[in-house]
Amino acid sequence: MSETLTIALSKGRIYKETMPLLAHAGIIPKDDPETSRKLILDTNHDDVKFVIIRATDVPTYVQYGAADIGVAGKDVLLEHGGEGLYEPVDLEIAKCKLMTAGPVGAAAPEGRLRIATKFVNCARRYFAEQGKQVEVIKLYGSMELAPLVGLADQIIDVVDTGNTLKANGLEPLEHIADISSRLVVNKASMKMKHAKVKELIDHIADAVKSK
Repeated sequence: MSETLTIALSKGRIYKETMPLLAHAGIIPKDDPETSRKLILDTNHDDVKFVIIRATDVPTYVQYGAADIGVAGKDVLLEHGGEGLYEPVDLEIAKCKLMTAGPVGAAAPEGRLRIATKFVNCARRYFAEQGKQVEVIKLYGSMELAPLVGLADQIIDVVDTGNTLKANGLEPLEHIADISSRLVVNKASMKMKHAKVKELIDHIADAVKSK
């Protein structure tokens, strides 16, 4: 197993909010992923690299050992299932809520509820726990449109300010989970590169505490 530590990150809000935590651990990228086309970024440590991937792919890269460590939203981890991963630190960044939402003041429809979401596994699990049978329709974006055009009765999505829901005549309904970004670690890496991984976890946990 290579002694290089590979950290999987996604562009955007999570990347920006993770950088100060990694800087606290003394790790700084040599390139900015927003301006660089590189997908593997060098850092100020020869033995630490970043891989820049889609947020939804982070748990998969870490689970299969293509990355030793990653940063992923709890929404992504709930949908993925978290197999083969440790989740040692809640980074307390990129906070939001996973919720159901529907048209303002709409009565619950007769019969089976139709739910549009990209969080298909979360939706099935949530309604199964309530003993409700629902039809889940997978969408990749613009969830708010689904109830407006009659594709679905409700949606499940992450809600931050709620402004997008409001602008589209929807309201948050049921709270499913509080979401924030988590540090995730490959189980084999935790054993094989224990000292290096543990040191990074400790530095990041310390950075979260001192925020």
